[in-house]
Amino acid sequence: MDYNQLFEQIKRKRSFLCVGLDTDITKIPSFLLKEEDPVFEFNKRIIDATAQYAVAYKPNIAFYEAHGVSGWKSLEKTINYINLIYEEIFVIADAKRGDIGNTSKMYARAFFEQLSCDAVTVAPYMGKDSVAPFLEFNNKWVILLALTSNDSAKDFQLLNVKDSDKNLFETVLETSMKWGTKDNLMYVVGATQAEYLKEIRKIVPDHFLLIPGVGAQGGSLKEVAENGLNDHCGLLVNSARSIIYSESSGDFDRIANKKARELQTEMAELLKEKGII
Repeated sequence: MDYNQLFEQIKRKRSFLCVGLDTDITKIPSFLLKEEDPVFEFNKRIIDATAQYAVAYKPNIAFYEAHGVSGWKSLEKTINYINLIYEEIFVIADAKRGDIGNTSKMYARAFFEQLSCDAVTVAPYMGKDSVAPFLEFNNKWVILLALTSNDSAKDFQLLNVKDSDKNLFETVLETSMKWGTKDNLMYVVGATQAEYLKEIRKIVPDHFLLIPGVGAQGGSLKEVAENGLNDHCGLLVNSARSIIYSESSGDFDRIANKKARELQTEMAELLKEKGII
């Protein structure tokens, strides 16, 4: 999926919602445990309930890897289902990979060729040669960790770089911009770091940003939009727990639909205020 296709979907759905599929088998409704593949059945029902409001889904790979082969099968079935039934929706593998060149190339093949994801999250700590192999794939995206939402982000990301007045995350943005373009490179910026978004937009005005942390982590959608929206929206705001675990009864998918609709309604107003729709 290219930049314009993603933007057109945002305008059509009046939404920049990404639903996180952080599927924990200990938290899904107990009646699903009788299914042959409870994780996939849960994901399928969440997807069907929210697809009219979501422009992206983001499976967190750790929740599938933890179950070994069966987890990978659930992940593959989930991604295949999205690509078959909702082919317009952007699929992000939240894998946070990052290693030397040949290893990164194998990671890229796993997520782009075998699983047919549109994007994968990547850690920049090892530099360009750990990221470049992901950028070799046409119409695929790297989503680079820049300023994350966890409390310990300050341990490294907010440190000043020697002989510079910049924080480390700003150096990551400025340096990595030379590796790719707005058409294949996004950045992760946590919603709890919304006060930095204005400065981030000065460095990467046109790139898409993946914003986790709205909802259960306490990030403000309004603050994120005010500081981060650009003329092409430029945001994918992820919500996971507050949508997928909002109800544990047989109505869990209906309540997920309601929660997604509430976010989409707010997003539509924010897009309208910006003049995007």
